[in-house]
Amino acid sequence: MAHNTPLLAIIVAGLVAAFLFGTLAQRLRLSPLIGYLVAGIAIGPFTPGFVGDLSLATQLAELGVVLLMFGVGLHFSFRDLMAVRAIAIPGALVQIGAAVAMGMGLAALLGWTLVAGFVFGLALSVASTVVLLRAMQDRRLIETDRGRVAVGWLIVEDLVMVLSLVMIPVLARGGDIAVPMIVTVAKVGAFAAFMLIVGRRVVPWMLHTIAHTGSRELFRLAVLATALGVAFGAAGLFGVSFALGAFFAGMILAESPFSQRAAQETLPLRDAFAVLFFVSVGMLFDPSVVVEAPLAVLATVAIIVFGKSIAAFVIVIAFGRSRRTAWTIAASLAQIGEFSFILASMGVSLQILPEAGRDLILAGAIFSIMLNPLLFAAIDRFVLPEPNAVGVPAGPPAPLTGHMVLVGFGRVGSQVGPALVLAGERLKVIEAEGDVDFPDELRDSLIVGNAASPSVLAQAELHKAKALLVAIPDTFESAQIVEQARALNPKLEIIARAHSRAEERHLRSKGATTTVNAEEEVARRMVGIATGGEAMDTPAS
Repeated sequence: MAHNTPLLAIIVAGLVAAFLFGTLAQRLRLSPLIGYLVAGIAIGPFTPGFVGDLSLATQLAELGVVLLMFGVGLHFSFRDLMAVRAIAIPGALVQIGAAVAMGMGLAALLGWTLVAGFVFGLALSVASTVVLLRAMQDRRLIETDRGRVAVGWLIVEDLVMVLSLVMIPVLARGGDIAVPMIVTVAKVGAFAAFMLIVGRRVVPWMLHTIAHTGSRELFRLAVLATALGVAFGAAGLFGVSFALGAFFAGMILAESPFSQRAAQETLPLRDAFAVLFFVSVGMLFDPSVVVEAPLAVLATVAIIVFGKSIAAFVIVIAFGRSRRTAWTIAASLAQIGEFSFILASMGVSLQILPEAGRDLILAGAIFSIMLNPLLFAAIDRFVLPEPNAVGVPAGPPAPLTGHMVLVGFGRVGSQVGPALVLAGERLKVIEAEGDVDFPDELRDSLIVGNAASPSVLAQAELHKAKALLVAIPDTFESAQIVEQARALNPKLEIIARAHSRAEERHLRSKGATTTVNAEEEVARRMVGIATGGEAMDTPAS
């Protein structure tokens, strides 16, 4: 049996190259997306060496798009959107309009058609979900007001792009688009109605039935069959795109009690095909555009990094939000990603966007994703206020001795802090973000900053403290904090949160006195309840 079949070759080459370049990008503190795109360039037809089968890569990319859109639907939340609708909906729409206008302006200078300019502008208007969420998570902003606004803004952008994927093929037909537009809207409406009336009942019932069989394999298969089957059926029966079908399948599943499990079970496959999608996009990129049209590339990057950011900043300020929120939103939107690639590929396949437009979009994505961490760093250093300037009295914290220091005020820390105060302990809290909801009794003890920074730890006066409690979920960051704290105070009692035996060993090797394994504590409490033993009640949230 031959082992060099084209399908096997493109999958193996794509995944291996993505792993190598993704790891290199991570080591260089860049997004792995950059590595995946570069991997595609390396095995594409525009660079020497191995050349993958582009037609097969494109088909794998279609599967990647379906699973990407299914993931977007799974994480879509009307509740998150409604919480910040007053700024997210009008803000995102105005920002998209501004980016489209700038993109159409550049397209006009390049001599492209109006429709090409519109698709080009749309592709430049939408931020990458992967990059934005990663940036928010790395800075622990998801649970803050700024993070909620950014995520809500992103949801609106994603919705607009989902609708665009439906409307662009209609625009590509040219001529009188009124009748085709009405027919398309009717088909989408019929499909949406079918999914909301029938799918909303059948899909959760099916998952409930499969889940009760106790078979993980069947459950995983049921979720994938739903995603791919609905996508294929949407295209075949209703004439709508695979992407829209997959999005609706994910959205319906998101309302099911099994949504979290569905997301977890399908994550490895979704990640693998998402990687192949980015690799296939990189294969389409002709790097010579950077040399042949440097001004066009520069203008594209300027629209993404500066044009969109300025528009977002002005919009957020106009809605009365703080400059801190405005800068965070501006930086988080200053990049493009997966939806831009989907729009670019669709535009080229429909022959309404020139291949040069796709190359400019890909170049803009690569450079903007590379610049995004630098933009955040510049804003953190030169624009945003110093840690103690956010709702915390100026000057050094009041000197204490024999106090406790709590790092992190998330799901665990927000229960630990008030309980310690209630027990009569004097407390200082280190939290990366000052706009997390803090009780009034803890506001004066707050130190805003990254606890991994020695200067922030110094403000907590660890040399006088009797205990340090590290309640953040990231073990690697916890280990850094523990190691530095131990160096500052060799006799300090350090209690750290862990999720496994391996993490406990790692934290102890860095200097933790005691580690608390969440899974073991849950098991201990369950056994205590089952055997009638003493078990501490968890405060109601």
